[in-house]
Amino acid sequence: MTRAYVALGSNLEQPEQQIRAALAALDTLEGVRLVRASALYRTRPVGYLDQPDFINAVAEVETVLSASDLLSALLALETRFGRVRSFRNAPRVLDLDLLLYDGCEQAGPALTLPHPRMHERAFVMVPLAELAPDRAVGSHGTVAALAATLATPDIERLAEA
Repeated sequence: MTRAYVALGSNLEQPEQQIRAALAALDTLEGVRLVRASALYRTRPVGYLDQPDFINAVAEVETVLSASDLLSALLALETRFGRVRSFRNAPRVLDLDLLLYDGCEQAGPALTLPHPRMHERAFVMVPLAELAPDRAVGSHGTVAALAATLATPDIERLAEA
């Protein structure tokens, strides 16, 4: 089994419920087992600002799937939840990003690991710090150190997932 971390985000159609449902759905994917999840966090949108706040979390999973197959399963799950990709940073029912895959580093057109912008995003690093504070993010440093530099009043911890 390979350990992987997945970021979850939603800001449409009862986002807290969408994230909880997505966590449950992750655990039903063939070849994937949900190990644990961070708390839920409310965050302001990034990029396109004229939209509702997001609810974010991070899931730790174990999988027998390859990184690319796991990504395909995550994209299929987004579609099943009604994700429509209208424009970059658009509002969404569900967004799933593969962040880390058992220390794998790769760069390709379909998948880059670690996720190329995760170290810049409080909505990823703060919840990930609950699950893997000592994990390295490429050459950027540890999750805990990065989360500490990104934590602001713009990220609000809510309930446990």
